[in-house]
Amino acid sequence: MESGPPSLPLLLLLTCLLHCWQGGRGQPSYTIDTVDLTILPSGAVQSGTPVTVRCRVRVSHDNIPHLQHDFQLRLDDVPVHSSTTEDDSIAYQLPRARAADSGSYECRVTVRDKSKASFGRKLHVAGLQTPVLYLSNTSPYESEEFTATCSAPEEKGPLVFRFYQMSLPGDSKKIKQPPPSGVSSETTLVLRSVGDSTLYCDYEVNLVSGARRSNRSNEIPVIVKALYISPTMNVLPFLDVFEGDVMEVVCKVVNPPKNIEVFLTKDRRVLKKAPVSLSHLFTAREGDSGTLVCKAEWGNVQKETNKTLTVKELFSKPQLTLQPKDLFEGDRLKMTCSVSIYASERIGNESMRFSIYKDGAKLTDARTYNTTAEPPTNGNYTCRAEATSLSYTDVAKESQALVVKAKVPVSEPVLSVVGGTLVLGKRFQLLCRSDNGTLPIDYTLSSPGRPAETIVVSKPGEEAIFNSSAIRQTSDLSDFLCRAANGENRRSMPVTGRRLQRLSIIEPVSVPVLTVFPGAGDVSGGQNVTLSCSVQRGSLPISFTWFHTETEGPLFFRLSQKREESYSISSIRREQAGEYYCVGDNPANETKRSLRVVIGVKMAGWKKGFIAVFVLCILLILAMILILALKRRLLQFKRRRTGELSVKSASTKAERLSLTQAEVNEAANVTPGMIGKSVWSEHPSGSDSEDQNSVTAPEKPAEPQYAEVQIRQADSNPVAETPETESSEVRPSKQGVPEPADAQGSVEYAQLNHDPDPHSDHGNHGDHSVQDDYIDEIDIDSVHIDTVDHGK
Repeated sequence: MESGPPSLPLLLLLTCLLHCWQGGRGQPSYTIDTVDLTILPSGAVQSGTPVTVRCRVRVSHDNIPHLQHDFQLRLDDVPVHSSTTEDDSIAYQLPRARAADSGSYECRVTVRDKSKASFGRKLHVAGLQTPVLYLSNTSPYESEEFTATCSAPEEKGPLVFRFYQMSLPGDSKKIKQPPPSGVSSETTLVLRSVGDSTLYCDYEVNLVSGARRSNRSNEIPVIVKALYISPTMNVLPFLDVFEGDVMEVVCKVVNPPKNIEVFLTKDRRVLKKAPVSLSHLFTAREGDSGTLVCKAEWGNVQKETNKTLTVKELFSKPQLTLQPKDLFEGDRLKMTCSVSIYASERIGNESMRFSIYKDGAKLTDARTYNTTAEPPTNGNYTCRAEATSLSYTDVAKESQALVVKAKVPVSEPVLSVVGGTLVLGKRFQLLCRSDNGTLPIDYTLSSPGRPAETIVVSKPGEEAIFNSSAIRQTSDLSDFLCRAANGENRRSMPVTGRRLQRLSIIEPVSVPVLTVFPGAGDVSGGQNVTLSCSVQRGSLPISFTWFHTETEGPLFFRLSQKREESYSISSIRREQAGEYYCVGDNPANETKRSLRVVIGVKMAGWKKGFIAVFVLCILLILAMILILALKRRLLQFKRRRTGELSVKSASTKAERLSLTQAEVNEAANVTPGMIGKSVWSEHPSGSDSEDQNSVTAPEKPAEPQYAEVQIRQADSNPVAETPETESSEVRPSKQGVPEPADAQGSVEYAQLNHDPDPHSDHGNHGDHSVQDDYIDEIDIDSVHIDTVDHGK
């Protein structure tokens, strides 16, 4: 049994097993050891030598089958060769090395995801191929084009070729350098100098190391022949002619070569063209003056001849004039057609014919045209002048169009205030405008105190707006005067400021006056006060605002149609005292403030009366308390004074107060009528002394007054005075009961009663009141009298 080839499923199974086995072993390991580059036979060779550039790589790996190597050769970083192979080296062949192959070579090898480059190796190819020159025509005519080709087929491009012409040995010049091309360059040359010369070429190759220039090519002698094709030109009858003269220009080439053409041109415009010669007939017209050029052309060779032609006017271009120049509707107008210059030797002025046209339609065959300016007469007008020359040729000329449009006279201007509102005392603007009138219109405004000012309105939509200074009163508007004019003799009637249209005049408010009612100054608390704010002038409505300097913000605001308003304060209080003022304003937006008014708030009358009564009562109470205190104090003082009063006997001193026995007896017999009287015994000498005492007691009718009298016998034997013997005392008794100073010779009680009989003999009736007063002032509780016994 013969075994056949393995089936496809078996191969697939084996492949899968192989991949699995490789995958089981893990990722393959490899490394690029070296990359070597060599140039054979050497790095410097002559042009045309075969050169081999070899690149070898060494890779270490773990038995990777079919390992691929990607080789890339670079010349001065420009790729020149690439190859992918399992071999470890490649060879790049240069069968005939040229200068373009010179440079630095580098080899880069890539194995899978790893890459490595070799060191650079330089190759220098010395020498350049000598170029070869080829000419399509070595005997050209002057300015005739021919082809030149310069090539170096064995070199490598791009090469820069240059072509040279050498008229004399050692005197060569570059005549052309085409743009860089391959190893050959074909171009067109033109030689304009007649004679013998030599042509050659060379080339240049640009390398990284620098440009290299080749040797000269082969030299080719060239003979440049002269081409006699310059045309002859005749202008008949003359070069100076008049309009209407018939002209002939003849242009031809003598002994022309084949395929030659002749052209007649003027101002770069071809008048006529012919193969060898031409003749051009025309009638001289205005504008034919200039240079006529006759040109002969053979291939690319051209020769020309020119002459200057002068055509003089038979008559000048007609002009259509209008009178008057400043034309208004309703004016009479006159149009005149005329010429300023004409050749009198050729024509006469009377032989000229004129006609006038409007919008292309003839109006008249006369030189003038008269009519009245109206809107239908507006349009474009022209005139035509005709004359016949000596050659019986009609010459006609037409004037430029004259646009006739009659102006509309300016209407009476209207003077108005910009914005429609005039505020007295502020600057404002005046607008002067006319409803009708052809532009431009001159508006002139005359105002008081300033020179007249003019504004020209020349475009639709423009306005004549004048800046004016402020006026103080409405009557000043009559001093403003506006005039409008759109022609020298077309001025409108002047309009004054009195005729201002749609004008609203606002007069600013004057300084307000604040008046206080019932009157400025101090007012009583609780009183109603009215603050009246008024202005003398000002347009209505007027806003009044009241302010108090001690209060933030306004107190009251009122917009009024009157020039006076008031603000009332009901039951004014003390904290509302201070400075008040008011502010006035109106649409003029000029706020004016009044002077400040000081209002003082005093206490009300009933409060003052109440306080006065209250204070008076307090004073009375205090006075009563003071009086009672004074009385009490005085009584205490009097009692202390009375208690200290004593009557001392002095036998040796004349001024001592003493009582004799008889006086004591008399005192004991005092009648009741003597009550209230005081009897004092003066010193025998009768003179007043410092020891005299006046004692009064207050009147106490209900209580009896007692006096304690002590009587002592005089001692017959003089003894020395001692305080005990000299004293005569009056001592008060305790609790109103007199205490005896001594048991001997004393009167225990002596009761003094008022005498009920007013006619009692005791005392002086005339002194009763005085004595009573005296007794009232002195409070005598008791009197103690000591007598000195002179016998002892």
